[in-house]
Amino acid sequence: MLNIIITGSKGRMGQTLVACAARNSELRVVGQIDLGDDLRSVIDRGDVIIDFSAHNATRDVATLCAERKKALVIGTTGHTEDEKSQIANRKSQIPIVWASNYSTGVNMLFWLTRKAAEILGKDFDLEVIEMHHRMKVDAPSGTATTLGEILAEVRGAQLREVARHGRSGIVGERTRTEIGMHALRGGDVVGDHTVIFAANGERLELTHRAASRETFASGALRAAQWVAKQKPGLYDMQDVLGLRA
Repeated sequence: MLNIIITGSKGRMGQTLVACAARNSELRVVGQIDLGDDLRSVIDRGDVIIDFSAHNATRDVATLCAERKKALVIGTTGHTEDEKSQIANRKSQIPIVWASNYSTGVNMLFWLTRKAAEILGKDFDLEVIEMHHRMKVDAPSGTATTLGEILAEVRGAQLREVARHGRSGIVGERTRTEIGMHALRGGDVVGDHTVIFAANGERLELTHRAASRETFASGALRAAQWVAKQKPGLYDMQDVLGLRA
């Protein structure tokens, strides 16, 4: 039996995690932490902490996990570069799975995107489109950013230097190096992501659509079961699913 603690337990993902864990006989939720609760009061009961709180809370969660030698799964997005750096520094103390998306299908999309970019080469223009519900506070989504980073890495670039976030006005012809990033918001969309490879005479589109948050929750719980057996280090869902090249 693996004992887990969920931070951000009152949010959409937190509640979905609680419900999914209750249906898994190998898991037991021993702590549900949200704003105003003290993780220190329950952390020693858990084997793995799953964080779906807020970007400015993850750093303290990671620090406490490192102090108490607890494995950590991070699903929160929107971290600043400084927050990312401080969280990642804990990898020498504890095993951490940190992914922008825990869906098995999305992680296959990551893998396919890399392979397509490698095979198609530089003659194809690259665009990433994502859509989420109206309540999402960050843009582009963490998943879209990961897709953009994969595309940029294959081309030997940094996403922050080649990303074009939307277009408006007389912007001129599309450059060969830019990666378009487009965020749509509306309704109750759980998460849609499309990567477009466009060339003269042909276009390839890779799309993943999530209809339920349970896809993400199931993946995060799978990551928790996996990371509990790992040595200190920084991992992602590509590691969990055995997709790492």
